[in-house]
Amino acid sequence: MRRREFITLLGGAAAWPLTARAQQSERVRRVGVLLPAVADDAEFQTRFGAFLQGLQQAGWSIGRNVRIDTRWATPDAAEIRRHAAELVALAPDAILADGAPAVGALLKATRTIPIVFPVVGDPVAAGFVDSLARRSGNATGFMSGENSMGAKWLELLKQIAPGVTRVVVLRDSATPTGMGLFGAMQAVAPSLRMEVTPVNLGDAPEIERAVAAFARQPNGGLIVTASGVATRHRDLIIALAARHKLPAVYFGRHFIAVGGLIAYGADLVDQYRRAAGYVDRILKGEKPADLPVQTPTKYETVLNLKTAKALGIEVPPIVLARADEVIE
Repeated sequence: MRRREFITLLGGAAAWPLTARAQQSERVRRVGVLLPAVADDAEFQTRFGAFLQGLQQAGWSIGRNVRIDTRWATPDAAEIRRHAAELVALAPDAILADGAPAVGALLKATRTIPIVFPVVGDPVAAGFVDSLARRSGNATGFMSGENSMGAKWLELLKQIAPGVTRVVVLRDSATPTGMGLFGAMQAVAPSLRMEVTPVNLGDAPEIERAVAAFARQPNGGLIVTASGVATRHRDLIIALAARHKLPAVYFGRHFIAVGGLIAYGADLVDQYRRAAGYVDRILKGEKPADLPVQTPTKYETVLNLKTAKALGIEVPPIVLARADEVIE
């Protein structure tokens, strides 16, 4: 589902209360949704639309037997905490929450309301669940990947820009997956004749200074690991990569859609659709502890040819062949 279909889905919102009044006999369940994005973010609209479609396919009709309370919290941590508290106060039957900051904020506010995450890096390391298979808490969902993705990002960067020998890795030191992903890169870097340097993401001036300092030497490249901080500074990071002519690999297509070079990661639209299945099962009586945390089943590579051309990169056939989506 893309943006036009998402808007069409929401277009009937005005009629939902009328439908609900016309069918008072059926119990209306309540689902909260906490998203770390602005409401007009096309990528998150697509993901959310897939979630709504999944609910519809499971037999849930907005206004007839389910109500959706959505909070577009932006990637700002304070806003995420505020909206998390608002949703918990509504006492919904379940909450869909994207990312570690959103899930963490909700778990501080409630240990009883079921929480389903379509995207979290390492829920065990973050303390959201005891284990992937068996738990006793109120959260479950889907991981965004495994530490081995760090090595794959480095290999992809070498494929698309063979001349790169130095790589700056932007990571959030507060995110448990950041350390593991970097460790995987360190393990494979010598065989690729590459050197990796970590930079902990801070505020905008700190990011700008770190990237500028790194770019003073030649043959550099950039890798951005998944975090809310990276998403919050997405436009800045992409602009810096363009300004300093740094080939860059990102963790998600939402970077490529606005000018990033290439991304490899889980198909998050698919995971939102699968998360709808978990919410459906919870609304029908199952508990989060009964539903195992799952790893991705679908991955995607997204390439921006316009950005490649601006960087002077002639994309190798092997990279073009593996791309699931090419933006021109």
